[in-house]
Amino acid sequence: MRTTHYGTIARALGVAALSLLCALPAVHAEEPGKALGNLFQNLLKQGTAAPAPATGAQHSVATNSGDLASLFSQSIEQIDEAKEIEMGKQLAAVLLGAKPLLPNLALQRYVNRLGRWIALQSARPDLPWTFGVLDDAGFNAFAAPGGYVFVTKGLVDALNDESELAGILAHEIQHVVGKHHLKAMRKSAQAGLLTSLIAARLSERSNGALHGQLLMLGKDMYSKGLDQSDELEADRVGVALAARAGFDPYGLVAVLQGLRTAAPDNPIFSLQLSTHPPTQVRLDQLELAMGQRLDAYSGKPSLTIAQRLARGVGR
Repeated sequence: MRTTHYGTIARALGVAALSLLCALPAVHAEEPGKALGNLFQNLLKQGTAAPAPATGAQHSVATNSGDLASLFSQSIEQIDEAKEIEMGKQLAAVLLGAKPLLPNLALQRYVNRLGRWIALQSARPDLPWTFGVLDDAGFNAFAAPGGYVFVTKGLVDALNDESELAGILAHEIQHVVGKHHLKAMRKSAQAGLLTSLIAARLSERSNGALHGQLLMLGKDMYSKGLDQSDELEADRVGVALAARAGFDPYGLVAVLQGLRTAAPDNPIFSLQLSTHPPTQVRLDQLELAMGQRLDAYSGKPSLTIAQRLARGVGR
């Protein structure tokens, strides 16, 4: 974790973060459903930073994933950013197909802006970062390659303050920065799915079939989770990233302390607990990594999400 000049940097960024959030422009009043639809369109449009498709979105997917077998037979570093963003866009659509965006425009805007601010402090600030809240009672957060990050309504409702949300978003951002999803899909593909992908190519199946293979890889990844070492890395880097963005680095620690008492068979927490390392292991690893190096940046006053929204930041 970065510790050099952390005090000056964190304090400066903390002031900047507060100024940025407080200076967010108000949105003109409009019918909530229409406004959310517009926001959703804008969020997905950001994923088109890749080269524009020649004949529509479906063709773009086929073009970019049509060589999926060879794509995952090469190293992660050889997958260019345009392909990464295009795959992430399709996997984000999978998540949104399972659970829609919560129809709360103020909360959506707030989470999107907060996430973008934290992402700006990451090693990949130029990705088309897009954040949203899924209308789901479960306690979870998801990310997809290229900069797509979602948290559930159940998670937001369970958090005590903004620093906890910042810690979770920073954890998910590091998954994207570290290309953890690409690594997981590549691992699955090489473990068996690659055979069917190659078969699909040789039999000259439609590009739609190959598109389906990409989605199958994604669904498999979200149900099984990422590599456990990548989860621990996202914890370690996430707390540093949250501090760098001006938030209490112990926000994520507080979330994990709450998760420690959650029953594994509770449907609200079951997916979160089954796809991550044991919570006590995560806390122990964070304690080893953090030591007391970030203690000087803890204990900062933090608004609840309701208080932040009441100040009009998400409007």
